[in-house]
Amino acid sequence: MTTYLVLGARGSQGGAVARRLALTGHEVRGLVRGPGGLPGGVNPAIADLADPAQVKAAFDGVTHASVTLPMVFDADATARYVDNIAGAAQAAGVRRLVLNTSNRQPDRPTGVLMFETRRAAAETLLASGVPTVVLRPPLYLDNLRAPWVAERLEREGTLSYPLPAGLPVAWLSHDDLAALTEAALHRPGIEGEALDIGGPRTVTGPELAAAFSAARGREITYQALAPADFEAGLTSTFGPHVAAGIAATYHWIAEHGDDQIFAGTAADRLGVSLTPLEEALR
Repeated sequence: MTTYLVLGARGSQGGAVARRLALTGHEVRGLVRGPGGLPGGVNPAIADLADPAQVKAAFDGVTHASVTLPMVFDADATARYVDNIAGAAQAAGVRRLVLNTSNRQPDRPTGVLMFETRRAAAETLLASGVPTVVLRPPLYLDNLRAPWVAERLEREGTLSYPLPAGLPVAWLSHDDLAALTEAALHRPGIEGEALDIGGPRTVTGPELAAAFSAARGREITYQALAPADFEAGLTSTFGPHVAAGIAATYHWIAEHGDDQIFAGTAADRLGVSLTPLEEALR
């Protein structure tokens, strides 16, 4: 019997994973703080990540776990969550745990919580004794569905995003993230690895706009958005604290640069055939 536990199953990333796993016919649980909001076929496992006893109960009987951490920009709180996850997974005898860091990590300390809390989480889980695989995605194509991107794309034919035009990115869809996670949960011989995953092509902003043009049958141009303007747009949706936490990664890229941080993919290590870029855009 295989039983999956998906942390973050109400979110866009964990939700995609939970939906895909539910199609296998195995038991799939979504760890949530309250009932409701889960994909079809996913059963709730109600727990607060800050409560070790509740997390341990949620992991009871679980054989495989997919972990996407919540958007909490507090290093101490996130460390407690990860310690509780590691302890519960150990107690349950989890056969494979996959951590999605939700981003790539620069190869040096940054002081950016979104980078550093995920870096620390990966280190903790890889050292926990639980067979763990870490997946480090770049940026998600699904981000381009956000109103502040999509409305301007439709109205003006402008693809506006807070990245330098020449920065190469292996844009990844949530559907392909789910396929890669499912593979990482089962593929033998990759325990203890941290893999930079991504889509099948690495493209600059103008190249992504050209792919959009081909998919949409109309001319689309790319415009680099200032990270401060991006943060202001997020604030109206998420509030200033979360907006600042998300935008900090884009501020860091703009200020410090790392022209390969979002490039390339290790999808071949997982044996997954990825969705062609234009198809994903359509």
